[in-house]
Amino acid sequence: MKILVSAFEPFGKEMINPSLEILKLLPDQILGQPVIKLKIPTVRYKSVKVIIEAIEAYRPDVVLSLGQAGGRPDITFERVGINIDDYGIEDNEHNMPSDEKIDENGPDAYFVNLPIKDMMHRLRDEGIASSISNTAGTFICNHVIYSIRHYCELKQLDVCSGFIHVPFLPEQIIDKPSFPSMPLETMVKGITLAIETIIKKESDMIAS
Repeated sequence: MKILVSAFEPFGKEMINPSLEILKLLPDQILGQPVIKLKIPTVRYKSVKVIIEAIEAYRPDVVLSLGQAGGRPDITFERVGINIDDYGIEDNEHNMPSDEKIDENGPDAYFVNLPIKDMMHRLRDEGIASSISNTAGTFICNHVIYSIRHYCELKQLDVCSGFIHVPFLPEQIIDKPSFPSMPLETMVKGITLAIETIIKKESDMIAS
């Protein structure tokens, strides 16, 4: 089993992105399965293009995307991606669409097909705050969730995909003291546990 994990470059006014810092520290193998690490641009269609190129090159079984959700207090497992781009800020190439469909011919939404509740409970069992999120917003993170599931469905690929949002790092809230944060080592442990859960769940399904 191959797991492709993507993370975004910094965006907005932030100089770092916790998702990318997590990616750098993830092991190259988890439970003996290779982890392919991919940095993606925080740019509307280019982000998806980079992931699709990696899917075609590496043929992963799982595509897991990570992103920053400043203001959230915990690691959140996204349930759904919706067919809309409606940005409250510019992306890194100054795109700022309003009420635009991601794909004019696509369905309104896609549910992810990762075991999000199993992952959430695994993290909680280890003392790491986590929850299920029913909205990924309407910025690039949602764009990636929707677009990757849409691509996999159109190509009839037997690929599981999903998205995890992570909070700010402590150093990001020095000038935002009312915002929650989480230490990098805690987030790395949480994402590693989440990937372990995916691998075990997929292995159990194959065995049965």
